[in-house]
This record gives sequence, structure tokens and C-alpha cells, in this order.
Amino acid sequence: MGTLNRHLSQYRAFKTSADQPGVEIQGRVEMLFLAAYHLIDACAAKHGIHINKHQNVRRELEANPAIFGADSKSVWESFDELQGRSRAKFVYGGTWMESDIAATLRHFDTIERVCLKVTS
Repeated sequence: MGTLNRHLSQYRAFKTSADQPGVEIQGRVEMLFLAAYHLIDACAAKHGIHINKHQNVRRELEANPAIFGADSKSVWESFDELQGRSRAKFVYGGTWMESDIAATLRHFDTIERVCLKVTS
């Protein structure tokens, strides 16, 4: 349970930081990505699995469908969007639009909603 609690603590810390007033969108997207990763890893820890690196999320969720059941694909697809498109646009690029912010928040919300059901 130590790993579960550690990941949940990291999720809360990054989510709290992302939600602070005045946080630039680039930082917010990066912190939401990190919060999502730790929340997914907390769910995996609940099943005795450690994902180890954010690049392994899809592979581990496909290999261990018991973590999220029918929601596995929506979790890894949303995480892929955060990891690939959102971070690329906001953190590394700089060519984003308001609609990209809404999409990023939708992907994070999908992950958070499913994960909080699993960890509760």
C-alpha cells in the first residue's frame, strides 16, 4: 500500500499546483500530465503493478486489463493525448488554441474520473 499512497500523494500535489491561480498554461498542462501519470500508477499499484515510466502506460494497461476493466482504452487514449499532443503543444511548442486547453482538461477529467473510482 505504500506505493499506492505515495502515488496518490504525488497526484494530489501536482493537481493542487496545477489548480493554483495564476499558473501559466504551460506549467498547468505539465502538472496535469504528472498528476494523471501518478493517479494511473496508483491504480496499478492497487493491483500490485508498477508502471515505472510514463511511456509504459499503454503497454501496462493493455497487459493488465483488470486495472480499469472496460475503461482501460479510454484511460490510455486520454493519457496518450496528454503525453503526446497536449505536452507537445503547450510545453514544447507554443502553437495552441483555446480549444486545445479544453481538450487537455477533458482528457485529464476522463483519467481522474475513472481512477478515482478505482482508488476509492
